[in-house]
Amino acid sequence: MRCPPALVAPLGALVLLSLAACGDPDQSAGAGGSGGSSASSGTAGSGAGTNAPVPGADTIVTPFDKAHVYFAGEDNKRIVDAPAAFPAEGAYSQIILHLSLDCPDGGCDAWDRFASLGLVTAKGATPEQDTVIEIARYITPYKVKAAWDIDVTDLRPILSGEVTVRAFIDTWVGPGSPYGAGWLVTASFEMKGGIPAKVPVAVTPVWNRQYVVYGDPLKPVSDSAPPQNIALPAGATSYALRTLVTGHGQGNKDNCAEFCQRTHTLTVGATPHAQQIWRDDCETTAVPDQQGTWKYPRAGWCPGADVRPWIVDITPDIAAGAPVEIAYGVEEYENTCRPGAAVCEGCTLGTGCDYDGGAHTEPNYQLSTVLIAYE
Repeated sequence: MRCPPALVAPLGALVLLSLAACGDPDQSAGAGGSGGSSASSGTAGSGAGTNAPVPGADTIVTPFDKAHVYFAGEDNKRIVDAPAAFPAEGAYSQIILHLSLDCPDGGCDAWDRFASLGLVTAKGATPEQDTVIEIARYITPYKVKAAWDIDVTDLRPILSGEVTVRAFIDTWVGPGSPYGAGWLVTASFEMKGGIPAKVPVAVTPVWNRQYVVYGDPLKPVSDSAPPQNIALPAGATSYALRTLVTGHGQGNKDNCAEFCQRTHTLTVGATPHAQQIWRDDCETTAVPDQQGTWKYPRAGWCPGADVRPWIVDITPDIAAGAPVEIAYGVEEYENTCRPGAAVCEGCTLGTGCDYDGGAHTEPNYQLSTVLIAYE
């Protein structure tokens, strides 16, 4: 995302607004991790049971109806929370998140912004320290409204009972700005009663949203997203990892991480699962008729499109009853266009080695992963 220096600080300084607090000992046993400083915990939902599921009643849950998300100095509404009451009982064959953006008076934000919808599972001293499980991620379009339908059926175990839903947009404009007044966010969950092909019984965070520095030997990927040892719920018969990962930062060597194509790996036990995180279909999948560079390929996202989850079936990798270790990695790369580089070289977009918050920002990946267990 390219933003003018006067409007936006480096993304690396901003993601702290949604980084999750880690290792909460009060969470249920299925919501673990190693308990280290980067291992985020949250509500794991119901455990695997022995009773046959019963279809729930068709329901629509709407936490946000044109909630205004914006930034205006001390009036900071980049994070907006809302209560929601999901059915506590019943099975649902499909849960579709209808997510839309409208323009407030003063117009939509002129820039493409990182955005997410999450579930607040534990409160910290500040909103930035809350534990938030990411439900969906999207990137706002340039200055026009947008709408998406996202299948979140497998997240039913955490979409249950009284919860707090969080909308976050990394916007730096608001009422009175010549660059737009932010966004109006609507989010509703359409729940169709019935039995899905695979019944999810637990959702366990592996990494809540982490800011993963890429290409700095002093900041290895494993420091930001350390391997996690996850306890599995009793009675489940299959498992999947659901990961959201997008690359950000520009002006670096190879113009990483927004504009460089890289292979990412999730290793479950001893088994690696590799995936190139790249979108080259923005011209046909993003909101049309935007301003800006919305048609360019990017690392896992497009301006004006929802981020597609990376789903991996890990059932064959798991030994019955045993905890499983899950690790994350990205192919080797050193960004020689960075502060402190022994030799400053490889810069793109006419930048130098200092991060200026505009054309040159630190290469990073934003990562979140949950493990889903099924009956």
